[in-house]
Amino acid sequence: MALSDAEVLDLTKTTLANLGPMKFNQIAQSIQYHEFFSHIFRKDRASFEGGQGIERRVMLSTSGAASNVGLFNTDTINVADNMQTITIPWRHTTTHFAFDRRELLVNKSRSKIVDLMETRRVAAMVDLAERMETDAWAKPVDSSDDTTPFGLTYWVVKNSSTGFNGGNASGFTAGPAGLSSTTYSKWKNYTAQYANLTKADAIKKLRTAHRKIGFKSPTDHQDLRKGKGDQYRLYVNEATISSIEDLGEAQNESLGRDIASMDNQMVFKRNPIIWVPELDSDSTNPIYMINFGYFSPVFLKGDYLRQTEPEKVANMHNVMAVHIDTTWNILCTDRRRQAVLYV
Repeated sequence: MALSDAEVLDLTKTTLANLGPMKFNQIAQSIQYHEFFSHIFRKDRASFEGGQGIERRVMLSTSGAASNVGLFNTDTINVADNMQTITIPWRHTTTHFAFDRRELLVNKSRSKIVDLMETRRVAAMVDLAERMETDAWAKPVDSSDDTTPFGLTYWVVKNSSTGFNGGNASGFTAGPAGLSSTTYSKWKNYTAQYANLTKADAIKKLRTAHRKIGFKSPTDHQDLRKGKGDQYRLYVNEATISSIEDLGEAQNESLGRDIASMDNQMVFKRNPIIWVPELDSDSTNPIYMINFGYFSPVFLKGDYLRQTEPEKVANMHNVMAVHIDTTWNILCTDRRRQAVLYV
């Protein structure tokens, strides 16, 4: 007996809630590893909030109130506006999958229905992961783009000079989160160039960068840091990680019989060095040193991978669709704790 529309809808809801034991190989993805979706996108690393956008307060200067004085000194009171507001908008990312009611009628056995739902949903989630991975390591073309999230290169900008010289990203004259680094020099990330991936060159400059961005406040106050302590991860392309692995093997005197003993094991000051496939197209071989205490995704409450119930598609009375929506963006609350080196 054929299933009614109501029975199809009920069955679909059930299978989506409890995807069955069917197995298959997923070889549809284009990117080998999704660092953003696998590691950074997690709920325990993110913030959840409401409102029209994402807003934070940052202190970029002091009032200059401290001085050495003598007896009976006349006070000079300095009051300065040392707080600024950074604001970024929400971005909306969606994926979906659909099915024709008659597909379920043809495949009425429960295992077949579960398999159909699972494959469609997995395909949609792979699309979502790859879309987010591409966005996470890049930036919108310019400020007129009102749909693309603010990825890594929006916040961490290259500069050929050594020091805190990472200014406004190209196309964003107002500066990251509406705060121009031209006006506020402390709203810049650390930058440097290297010629060779050797201890005398790139590694030495990485050590310097790590010291320079390691700010420790002399006062106890509640700041915007996520989690406890510094949370560094270093990101590189394939050419760079390959050279780093060679460097690691060269300094190890007891490699044993493993001819690739350093693969997936490289660290810098105990912080992991991660290959990001999305960076392979960058011929400058960047090394990004990111402190995730001050760099993280923010999600709109109630819209984190929100999956709708199956609903009929307009003008396609036999077709039902399921949508998966996320409202989010990436926020950096301290650019001086981030660094990039490149050739």
